[in-house]
Amino acid sequence: MTIATSPTSPAHTQPLLLDVSTTTLTVTPEQFVSLCIKNPDLRLELTPNRELIVMPPTLPISGKRNGDLSGQVWYWNRQTNLGEAFDSSTGYDFTALEGGMPCPDSSWIEKSRLEGITLEKFFSIAPDFVIELRSSSDDLKPTQQKMMVYQRVGVRLGLLVDPKNKRVEIYRPGQKTEILEVPASVDCNEVMPGFILDMSRIW
Repeated sequence: MTIATSPTSPAHTQPLLLDVSTTTLTVTPEQFVSLCIKNPDLRLELTPNRELIVMPPTLPISGKRNGDLSGQVWYWNRQTNLGEAFDSSTGYDFTALEGGMPCPDSSWIEKSRLEGITLEKFFSIAPDFVIELRSSSDDLKPTQQKMMVYQRVGVRLGLLVDPKNKRVEIYRPGQKTEILEVPASVDCNEVMPGFILDMSRIW
């Protein structure tokens, strides 16, 4: 939803709400970066088709779940110091690979791959690991399409956590999607040594 101000005197200015829910907003990557800089409080993403996505605040249940998942990644990394963990506000730039500019709910990059990489702009490298949490308002198919983009650009291990169906979809490059039904945990050792994601607080 876009907000504009009414052309009246400042004392009587009221916000005008422009409903763009039925409109597809298309921007260039350069325009997207400018929007992000000028609107740091908004969480924005750019799809591979250059469609702008403005994501609303999450419901508390999704915030709790995402905090738990991201917290586990952060704590494991703090203990092992094998790389860097990033939260859901971190932007990636896959436009050179026709992958858009997404913000995974949680991501991790191995330390050696960050050498010489600035943290002052969107990452143009694929993270080694991502988690996407499907919220109650998310359609499953767009989230799965997002996971397939991660898979295509080289994310080594991607987890789509789907509380509604109580399952985890696992995406790896060049492999068929693996589905775990109501798992108690997910072993991520193949990419993150010793890391087992506890799912007991998600279901």
